[in-house]
Amino acid sequence: MIRNLFTLLLALAIGFTTFAQDAYMDAQAQEIEKTYTGGKAYEVKTYTQKFKSDKPKNIIFMIGDGMGVAQVFAGLTANQGKLFIENCRHIGFSKTQSADNYTTDSAAGGTALSCGIKTYNGAIGVDTDTIPVKTILEEADEKGMATGLVSSSAITHATPASFIAHQKNRGMYEEIAADFLKTDIDVFIGGGIEHFSKRADGKNLLVDLEKNGYQVESEMNKIKKVKKGKLVGLTANVHTDRVPERGEMLPVATKTAINILDNNSNGNGFFVMVEGSQIDWGGHANSTIYITEEMLDFDKAVGEAIKFAAKNGETLVVVTADHETGGMAVEGGDMNTGMVKANYTTKGHSAVMVPIFSYGPGAEQFIGIMENTDIHAKIKKLLSDN
Repeated sequence: MIRNLFTLLLALAIGFTTFAQDAYMDAQAQEIEKTYTGGKAYEVKTYTQKFKSDKPKNIIFMIGDGMGVAQVFAGLTANQGKLFIENCRHIGFSKTQSADNYTTDSAAGGTALSCGIKTYNGAIGVDTDTIPVKTILEEADEKGMATGLVSSSAITHATPASFIAHQKNRGMYEEIAADFLKTDIDVFIGGGIEHFSKRADGKNLLVDLEKNGYQVESEMNKIKKVKKGKLVGLTANVHTDRVPERGEMLPVATKTAINILDNNSNGNGFFVMVEGSQIDWGGHANSTIYITEEMLDFDKAVGEAIKFAAKNGETLVVVTADHETGGMAVEGGDMNTGMVKANYTTKGHSAVMVPIFSYGPGAEQFIGIMENTDIHAKIKKLLSDN
């Protein structure tokens, strides 16, 4: 009884905290935004399915926040019938429910993927009793692998945070930022400068990161030039802008992080999580334009991952979502022009299964319907088999 009351009160506190800081969830789409009219399609390459071994040395874990089947199909239609994600021949589905809710949030969904446990909505790397649980990134680090995080939101936001931090409330951004200094992560790129440098405690964690050997940069034209060593790339005060404003930030950051980690790995392999954050935000806004732009951007990042994996031959790419957002239904479209018309059942998350796509050695493990925690378990086993 006491534990249930605690969970309820904590959930309410989380709701008030995140409501204040995550204003993107209040975005309202005009009716005209229900239709994406189309744009110039980008070239999609098909890559070899031949790999050097049956087990991966490197793992690239990609999360399209809020990405359901409809979002994928919207992107496929918008790019006139082709996506990089189609290189993934092995496909499954993930059940996303959290420990306390039929409809998960990104914190519980991210923690299920990162830690392999079901927890309450709002939890970051902790179980239902708020006890920290080791993440897959931390386990990779303990194995001597190079590690990284990339996000098109603040790097302290729920999904990336769940791979590196342990906090009872997803809205504890400054505490999450401090957790980055408790790890030996090689590279992280995303927004969130203010959570490191303009803090209530008066500390400037960027100074501490530099003392720990990190190169700290805030401009993508400088970030993309880094080839090795430890890098902090913080590209926005809080969240990055939408695709039309931020440009190729996510695909470029993905390529940069992969190259750094490959050079830093010393033959021990690497683990990186890449999040396409704002597919979710477009879903909250019920904006087909926003969703489609972000879906195409995320697919380009997937393309960078698969391009590396195809050449490397020892890299597994797993692409999935923490949940679907918006209850999106594609009602019309045109594969020739890229037009997509959609409608929505909610401005929040839905509870439907989300897709899993995989490419590379070990990809066959991710076929079928499974719990989101099973994705973690399969990745963990593949790493332990090395």
